[in-house]
Amino acid sequence: MQNLVTIAEGLRFPEGPVAMPDGSVILVEIAAGRVTRVGSDGNKTVVAEPGGGPNGLAVGPDGKLYCCNNGGFAWREAFGYLIPHGQVDDYGGGRIERIDIATGYVETLYSEAVNAPLRAPNDIVFDAHGGFWFTDHGKTRTRERDVTGVFYATADGRECREVIFPLENPNGIGLSPDGGTLYVSETFTRSLWAFDIIGPGQVAGGGPSGGSGGRFLYAPGGYAFFDSLGVEESGNICVATLGTGGITVISPRGGLVETVATDDPYTTNICWGGINHRTAFVTLSATGRLASANWARPGLRLAF
Repeated sequence: MQNLVTIAEGLRFPEGPVAMPDGSVILVEIAAGRVTRVGSDGNKTVVAEPGGGPNGLAVGPDGKLYCCNNGGFAWREAFGYLIPHGQVDDYGGGRIERIDIATGYVETLYSEAVNAPLRAPNDIVFDAHGGFWFTDHGKTRTRERDVTGVFYATADGRECREVIFPLENPNGIGLSPDGGTLYVSETFTRSLWAFDIIGPGQVAGGGPSGGSGGRFLYAPGGYAFFDSLGVEESGNICVATLGTGGITVISPRGGLVETVATDDPYTTNICWGGINHRTAFVTLSATGRLASANWARPGLRLAF
């Protein structure tokens, strides 16, 4: 990414960036168990300390943060990189948390769904109805991995249910500009899937026992794996890509638009802010940085 500028460094595996109206970016530091605000000048302030493994973030209809907490990773540090490595020893399950930005108060909204456990919630997106979709990436242990899916929940704490199952380590999640298509990336199959939404929390052909019902869109070649994603105003899907490091931009029809390289093999997420949403904010997680770049196309404005 030729015009990539580091805004902040020294972050402990940043993820889940949310561009705020004042020009700051709120993100998680997974390895530190905290939520941090990074000002446009790079100044860092702690918003909240939920512990565990705060991962995906989104602003809800009440102006609070909704956090996917994966329950915690074990970590390795080598060659200047901080890298997640399996399940933390004191893992006690995953959860969805609600965080008051002003006070830092953290409350657990969901610790399970009505039809499935929460193993490691990962990425989140709100729809226009005020509900939210989220992925459960699952946990990896020495000789096994969880089989998980995609969930839909209401922001008032009334209902959380698994809608799509099974998927292989679902990670990134996003909605098309018209709200009619749900996009989900799988990490280890490095696949991007599309699901047709037929109502709030409903997809065509899916279900917790009837297969995923998704349409395959794209998978990269070579040593590349998919992480979180964002959607452009045009409808392109921008998937943060591990291994090669960078952002893979895919059209809603499944074709490759471009690959935008970075210098961090654990490039994990992207969001947009600034004038006309043309400033991309990218988390470079293994090297602990938040960076920005002028993006070729505007990002999609989120529901809240």
